[in-house]
Amino acid sequence: MNAVTKPHALDEGDAAQLMLAIDRWVEREVKPIVKDYDHADRYPTDIVEQMKALGLFGATIGAEYGGLGLPARTYAEIVMRISSVWMAITGIFNSHLMLALAIEKFGTPAQKRAWLPRLATGEVRGGLALTEADAGTDLQGIRMTARRDGDHYVINGAKTWISNGIEGNCVALLVKTDPHAQPRHQGMSLFIAPKQDGFRVGRKLEKLGYKSIDSAELIFEDYRIPADHLIGEVEGQGFYQATGGLELGRINVASRGVGIAEGALRLATEYAQIRKTFGKPICEHQAIQLKLGEMATRARAARLLTLDAADTFDRGERCDMEAGMAKYFASEAALENSIESMRIHGAYGYSKEFDIERLYRDAPLTCIGEGTNEMQRIIIAKQLIKRNPVA
Repeated sequence: MNAVTKPHALDEGDAAQLMLAIDRWVEREVKPIVKDYDHADRYPTDIVEQMKALGLFGATIGAEYGGLGLPARTYAEIVMRISSVWMAITGIFNSHLMLALAIEKFGTPAQKRAWLPRLATGEVRGGLALTEADAGTDLQGIRMTARRDGDHYVINGAKTWISNGIEGNCVALLVKTDPHAQPRHQGMSLFIAPKQDGFRVGRKLEKLGYKSIDSAELIFEDYRIPADHLIGEVEGQGFYQATGGLELGRINVASRGVGIAEGALRLATEYAQIRKTFGKPICEHQAIQLKLGEMATRARAARLLTLDAADTFDRGERCDMEAGMAKYFASEAALENSIESMRIHGAYGYSKEFDIERLYRDAPLTCIGEGTNEMQRIIIAKQLIKRNPVA
């Protein structure tokens, strides 16, 4: 496999070559193994090494740090293509890139030099450790604390549902450095937290879908790290740093939704031409045509909303409304298309021998990740009113 390792950001021609490399890789390396790995919930070590070679662990990291420096639009296209076959493996580098984004966007120059090159190659791999048992969408409810002790911080608490928690070796860790601060978000800080003494994995969490990527409980007991692992230079910025990547994170989840919606449509279109009832392929029955027409329109609309959000992000404009729309619509499209595709497949759609059952199990996660769809609609409405005030 040819690695894409250029010292500068990819130009249009390079990006086209990368897309071709991704398509060939998915066809040759991913498709043949996905069923076995997904059903066994086995971590795809070989696939991870291949993703390193493709540069995916440095996809959005700046070229000056050894990354590909991809714009959000190109990154979204990559996630769509992979997710149309196996969404779970996109989570391995997506969550990792959220850690990198926090450092690149808010870290000190020294932190960027120390961590980003190793994150870009995949030598250091990890994700975001934000969620706790009683704090998910409401991050201000976290209970994990960090106490300053000379030139170090001592951290205690637990996180849950952390992607790459077992196989990764570093996380961006959200804690309370001032548990009594009011408002609550002013007492939160974000740390670069490598695995070492005091940092252990509690247990692997079993899931309906999204198999082969580890989701874990992480436990911190008198975990001691140097003060220079605080992202940025001052305490109290963690809430803004943790949520500062949500726009790109939601574009990412929207892209996964598009991939599933398009994958489900592709499988349904293929099957409808092969399966026959009453003497003709089921694609010639009007009831099936109605389903396919809706699925195709839904997938196309989801793609366009997602690319619009990515373009807005790439222009440096505020895009919480656009990203929220994309994430909300694309994730619902994934859910609806996977169900409709399963119905078109009939009893075979319920069989583990067919790929649609995996897409059906993976789709619901997109409606939950990076903020529930109920929250997205609230964000959309608030931004709609703010952008259109009555004179």
